[in-house]
Amino acid sequence: MFSDDDPILARLRQLCLAMPGAQEKISHGHPAFFTKKIFAFFGGSMKVDGQWVQHEQAVLVLPDPDERTALLADDRFWVPAYLGPGGWIGLDLGDGTNWDEVAELVDESYRNTAGKRLIAQLDSRQH
Repeated sequence: MFSDDDPILARLRQLCLAMPGAQEKISHGHPAFFTKKIFAFFGGSMKVDGQWVQHEQAVLVLPDPDERTALLADDRFWVPAYLGPGGWIGLDLGDGTNWDEVAELVDESYRNTAGKRLIAQLDSRQH
């Protein structure tokens, strides 16, 4: 479902693994980044008119519920299968990707899943 030498995955991996305590594992055939809970996936899918549509180069994140509504108003974001009902969203990555935006999404998702100690470590780095 993914190529380990994909440069887009490498860029996402760099962002995710820079988070305190972050690790990577393969979950359901996709790279998943986690502390105790997963905060980002690389790749996903959604069902459109009964057909599966693959988003092989995408990041899936868990934003704040209020932010999720605003993000889904933007056509670039989509609701992934299985994870969508839990509040997750997807964003396709590619040539025109705004990596600062991706970093913000990963940061927010990390903060929504990581423990207080790890968030404090992250905050101490940013000051």
